[in-house]
Amino acid sequence: MTALRIAAIRLLCPDPAATAAFYAAAFGATVASDGARLALGAQTIELVPASDPAAKFPPSNSTDFQHCALVVSDMDAAYAHLCGMPSWTPISRAGPERLPAASGGVSAFKFRDPDGHPLELLAFPPDAVPPVWRGRSGLVLGIDHTAITVADTERAVAFYVGLDFKVTSRSLNRGSEQARLDAIDDPVVEVTSLTLPGGAPPHLELLCYRAPGSILRNCPDGSPFATRIVLTGQTDRYDPDGHRIITDILGPKI
Repeated sequence: MTALRIAAIRLLCPDPAATAAFYAAAFGATVASDGARLALGAQTIELVPASDPAAKFPPSNSTDFQHCALVVSDMDAAYAHLCGMPSWTPISRAGPERLPAASGGVSAFKFRDPDGHPLELLAFPPDAVPPVWRGRSGLVLGIDHTAITVADTERAVAFYVGLDFKVTSRSLNRGSEQARLDAIDDPVVEVTSLTLPGGAPPHLELLCYRAPGSILRNCPDGSPFATRIVLTGQTDRYDPDGHRIITDILGPKI
């Protein structure tokens, strides 16, 4: 098997040009000349047209919920800048949350872009910034991970290990901070991080809600919420929870 990496996150958009304009203004993304690809640091988002209308926003514990975590150098500044942008909607109930050390000690804020795609601003404690993000300049540094809600952690892990992912960490997140972050009452969340060989971001996180339980719900292929993980060197397939993994068909690097 050829070496795999997460080449991009693909978002389905009612109007890709409008989505690109929002990401450029809100996060400083560089838009490729074809308008279909965005660079956030060294990571790529691909924009393609959605063929189906948006349905009701899935909650954080539904398997049709997938978010991208954007690393920021200053949470207060990033949140203030976002607040000056139009048309996005919050998920988190009370602004950015500082999670307990047992849940990583990061500051995080979840929200939806104007199309309804879930996103997260993520800031690491100053003494715990991963090496890959150290010394980088700018407010939004890149994409740390994409997180998918799953119904069964071990079943999902087995699938992704079969694609050469390796489990790198596990935690059990709970408490009032997690409840406000996810907009779910009394959550207990199994968080499993996986990376491909080489470990370059973005990595993958599996979120399995022990409480109140993960909702198993497939997303139509043409929905704006049918976010894709794009891998190099792999054929198209679906994971056990209906998330589609697709072959790398990206053009030249932005």
